[in-house]
Amino acid sequence: MLTAEELERYARHIVLREVGGPGQAALKNARVLVVGAGGLGAPVLLYLAAAGIGTLGIVDDDLVSLSNLQRQVIYGTAEIGSAKVESAATAINRLNPHVVIEPQNVRIGAANAMELVGSYDIVADGSDNFATRYLVADACFFAKKPLVTAAVGTFDGTLTTLRPHERAPDSRPNPTYRCLFPEPPPPGTVPLCAEAGILGALTGVLGSLMALEVIREIVGFGEGLVGRLLMFDARAMRFETLSYNWDSANPLSGDKPTIRDLSSHA
Repeated sequence: MLTAEELERYARHIVLREVGGPGQAALKNARVLVVGAGGLGAPVLLYLAAAGIGTLGIVDDDLVSLSNLQRQVIYGTAEIGSAKVESAATAINRLNPHVVIEPQNVRIGAANAMELVGSYDIVADGSDNFATRYLVADACFFAKKPLVTAAVGTFDGTLTTLRPHERAPDSRPNPTYRCLFPEPPPPGTVPLCAEAGILGALTGVLGSLMALEVIREIVGFGEGLVGRLLMFDARAMRFETLSYNWDSANPLSGDKPTIRDLSSHA
């Protein structure tokens, strides 16, 4: 399934016992949707493209601005004012022409989330607001798609993987996003990036970890982040991991579910 050029391109993957030819073929056959082509999405897209993901979907309705370039490394000065999905697609094609790119210059919402998510094998959410994170997590639950989701603050970031449509080894359901974060913070309590600032390289760290977790989920090596929240503190240069479990009171897969579709996100 891999051409001679692809065998050379991915040689450093193929010699890894945990990846090999079958793992690289799995990456080539995978369809990954990246929500948000910003600070997190930029390194996610670059590393997934370099890794040989067969099809990359990109969802973002924003334009490239000068202030993006401090952290959104997939763009250059010449792309200011252009659609992010189109500029990202050009950069990906330049990096790896074997990747099929499906740019979606739209904002993901209740009306299109299920169609978008349902077309892919796995979703990587690098969006920058709580409303989108909850929407994407709920959509992935209903579509039964694994989700790798991350968020960054000024000097810190978090990352986890969600497979709530499956069960843990102890037969309990895997946790949902709402098991980890039952409610979003009240509006105005978390300052926006433009107000509080953000360390540019921090998004590179978390975005690269997102790409690594997506690759690991597809190939199937090692221990993933289902039921574990990876936390990074850039000030202390420290990683910590918090374990979390299924909450029987969560409104998606709990004992008495109250959310049965995406209508509450409309």
